[in-house]
Amino acid sequence: MRRLPGANALLLCSLGLGALAACHGAPRTPIDYSGPTGEWREFAGTRGGSHFSPLTQINRENVGQLELAWVHKSGDTHGPSADHAPTWLESTPLVVNGTLYYNTPFMRVFALDPETGKERWVFDPVLRDRSVEGPYPLAGRGVAYWEEAAPIANRACQRRILYGTRDSELIALDADTGKPCADFGKDGRVALREGLGTDAPPWEYYPTSPPLVLGDIAVLGALVADNVRADAPSGVVRAFDVRTGALVWSWDPVPPGWDEEPPPGERYARGTPNVWSVLSGDEERGLVFVPTGNASPDAYSGERHGLDYYSSSTVALDAKTGEVVWHFQGVHHDVWDFDMPAQPQLIEIPTVAGGRPAVVQPTKMGFLFVLDRETGEPLYPVEERPVPQDGVDGEHLSPTQPFPTIPPPLHPDVVKPWGFTPIDKAWCAKQLEKYRWDGFFTPPTRKGSIQTPHSSGGPNWGGLAINPKTGVAIFNETELAMVTQLVPRKEFDQLDLHSLVYPDEAYPMRGTPYGYKRWTFMSNFGAPCTPPPWGTLQAVDLGTGKRLWRVPLGSMRGLAPFPLWAVYGDIGVPNFGGGLSTAGGLHFIGAATDRYFRAFDTDTGEVLWKTRMPYGGHAAPMSFRLTPDSKQYIVIAAGGNVLTEIGDGLMAYALPGDPAPQ
Repeated sequence: MRRLPGANALLLCSLGLGALAACHGAPRTPIDYSGPTGEWREFAGTRGGSHFSPLTQINRENVGQLELAWVHKSGDTHGPSADHAPTWLESTPLVVNGTLYYNTPFMRVFALDPETGKERWVFDPVLRDRSVEGPYPLAGRGVAYWEEAAPIANRACQRRILYGTRDSELIALDADTGKPCADFGKDGRVALREGLGTDAPPWEYYPTSPPLVLGDIAVLGALVADNVRADAPSGVVRAFDVRTGALVWSWDPVPPGWDEEPPPGERYARGTPNVWSVLSGDEERGLVFVPTGNASPDAYSGERHGLDYYSSSTVALDAKTGEVVWHFQGVHHDVWDFDMPAQPQLIEIPTVAGGRPAVVQPTKMGFLFVLDRETGEPLYPVEERPVPQDGVDGEHLSPTQPFPTIPPPLHPDVVKPWGFTPIDKAWCAKQLEKYRWDGFFTPPTRKGSIQTPHSSGGPNWGGLAINPKTGVAIFNETELAMVTQLVPRKEFDQLDLHSLVYPDEAYPMRGTPYGYKRWTFMSNFGAPCTPPPWGTLQAVDLGTGKRLWRVPLGSMRGLAPFPLWAVYGDIGVPNFGGGLSTAGGLHFIGAATDRYFRAFDTDTGEVLWKTRMPYGGHAAPMSFRLTPDSKQYIVIAAGGNVLTEIGDGLMAYALPGDPAPQ
């Protein structure tokens, strides 16, 4: 955003419409356009999930001059309606061989000129399922890239884009033309429901995260809808040959010694933990790292019969065979939907765990487990601590849960009533007395239990941004409480489910004695019943476990009327998405519901720049710089979500001027 002169700038700044540097009157300084170059070849920059860019052209000194360079609008957007599920633009683009690639909620793939946003090609799979049934929007987090190690001249598909769709297909495209690779599966597509049964509606099973390409295989899991039924589709993870689409291996996440046969005509056990988030890989060690969700259904485990052995775990698989090398369970017998929500992230530096190759696993509880990459053993002490018991009849809760000590738990473990006024605070206090609250692992109950973190809370799929030289991790959290309630089957079956819409949710959990209700713990004035901040950004030293800083993330703009949001400023709000740290000393993040895209100082947490986008930036940003004579770009997808206006725009930001030598 360009600097604004005089009274107009003052007016716009007072309304929060000006870029931060313009509002503070920061002078423009000469720009040094030098520095390293680099592409963005993986969802998080690397297969190890760093969310870190080594680029330095944009830095603390000049970020105040950052301005919008280009916008690409796909048109693939739809709000809630009777005809289509809403769209959430969550894609993180790739930039490879001078081309930018991203996918849309309608599962189209665009190839753009990275420096202008001009379209080079577009592929439309003609998405069949845009159903409003089920709890989920239309969304996809990105695509993956593969290239032939020894390319053959004039042969198609020597470089490929691979991604999964809402129609449960894995598609391979020629990265140069956008045409389907005819030698991959059937006409460029592999059906992902093979061996899973035919009774699941389209919205109950499909991939939402990009596949992991490791060597010549593409590995992926899929979303399995939460709390629908005990015999949900399998959470199988599979590897496919990137050239042919042939199945190379599958990991059926059943416990060791499991000898029950799948239903007739199916290959894999039902109800097993699924893998909906992003995978990571270590090609040198031949390992695939898998973050699992919990077994079906999420809120009641009495019918799982041991199938949660791999629930809410980090699992290392042999990349050649799919066999389990090790696994670490972050939540035992999970009945809270505390999935491992983020990509297991790889780090190896002297200041973290003595330099051992490590895996850092973020969790929804604000726990960061630092594990040995080769064995899965914790590299810092993890304590099994007693947790609340006495759930509902038929439940079998774990007596203990693992708690990391370095870093210690980073999400607040306290619930106390709060309100904008004494009236709503008193209302919240009465509600708090009604429900059970015994800490992080308070089980769901018939009368209702407080759960914090929220099932969408803590660090989520955006993961951590880890500086590979310092071991400092920066991440955002949503810090809201919710109420969970198990309803006996006869009572639940009489509910009018059509009257319950987000954030008041109800799930049938068929095949169990209970249905499930959950809702965000809100006051009679429509504000959270727990104190702010309701969203934070924080930095942690993974070597010492020390929290370096913690700041509120986002304002209530868009959630509360003026002047309330202006009075409270950056109070910290629910956030969806992730961040990007750079060697320029900056952390870029949208995520908050106020539609601002911000740059923070990685050393202090101070906001150095912000600009308001047309829609919320609920994705993970990325950065690239193609040549020594070009600019560094920061790109984020802005498409809004359930709490904000829905639209679409891929936004690219860069410094002004011409970096080319004169």
